[in-house]
Amino acid sequence: MTDYLHLEQQVGGYEAELERAEQLDGVYHSLARLIGANPSEIAITQNATRAWDMIFYGLPLQRGDKILTCRCEYASNYIAFLQRQKATGVEIVVLDNDPTGAVCPQSLADNLDAKVKLVAINHIPTNGGLIQPAEELGQILKNHPAFYLVDACQSLGQVPIDVERLHCDALTSTSRKYLRGPRGVGLLYLCADQDRLEPPFLDLHAATWTGAQEYEVRKDARRFETYELFVAGKLGLGAAADYALEVGPVWAFERLSRLAAMAREGLRSIAGVKVHDQGRQQGGIVTFTLDGLPPNRVRELLYERGTNIWTCTVRAARLDMQARDLQEVARASFHYYNTEAELETFLDQVRELSKEEMS
Repeated sequence: MTDYLHLEQQVGGYEAELERAEQLDGVYHSLARLIGANPSEIAITQNATRAWDMIFYGLPLQRGDKILTCRCEYASNYIAFLQRQKATGVEIVVLDNDPTGAVCPQSLADNLDAKVKLVAINHIPTNGGLIQPAEELGQILKNHPAFYLVDACQSLGQVPIDVERLHCDALTSTSRKYLRGPRGVGLLYLCADQDRLEPPFLDLHAATWTGAQEYEVRKDARRFETYELFVAGKLGLGAAADYALEVGPVWAFERLSRLAAMAREGLRSIAGVKVHDQGRQQGGIVTFTLDGLPPNRVRELLYERGTNIWTCTVRAARLDMQARDLQEVARASFHYYNTEAELETFLDQVRELSKEEMS
């Protein structure tokens, strides 16, 4: 990315893009290999929210149509549902959870009817280690005309993803989370079978102005892109995808999920700590609270000790957290590069905080 920015500085934006055209085109191939898609089914956007919105607002939903979603759906997505409901009268149906807190596949099957036009879930929520049974849901949906949209913001780079096994019509994600690419770049996959889906807005990259009163929309997924993009970030996203492929998604997931499982076990042994992760299958995100200390204060105190975690509030996943009477949780995200020594340091620091709070 830095090399590319220097090149832009030296020769100009258009010239730099021409000089690196082959490398830029390779980004689509890298992302396609990472998720089991065709390069023509990949688009690169300004961020994951724009990618998701381009698909969602491109769907021709109208009064009487139903959107099925999960209880742990991310705030930005659910706000979009509410806006569409207000504008068009679509109905939002929240699927039941199974006893582990994941979406219940039977609830999906029971709610499928001719009025269901969209099923939208997040593969992994922002507020915990839960991994949704996205492939099982896809099996139920593969013979139903409803559009299946998967938000993979937290899962891409964390769990192996194969869009054919998911049977999803579209999948969106970000560069900056578990894929560890730069901010300001997102991506979407759109199944080639959905080539009639038109973006909610177009520009001269997404479409060609063929006559004074005519235009022609691109046939591939890049009709969801715009001409202006953070080009250096696009290269960074491609490099991140190549890195993930080199490391190996299966090995990466096995390692990070093992570290997270050890963290949960260790946290549960600490007085005053509660672990809040749900699901039959769990990934690298570990959420917890410590009695007597607000999660944001836990984050601050750990940061002072050299450990980085984050927090998640009810505003990000209101339906799920409200149902569990949670206002905020501390969120520690483990990746394959973390060491067992770093894990033990983290647990020792939380033990210190617990002792300080109890003394």
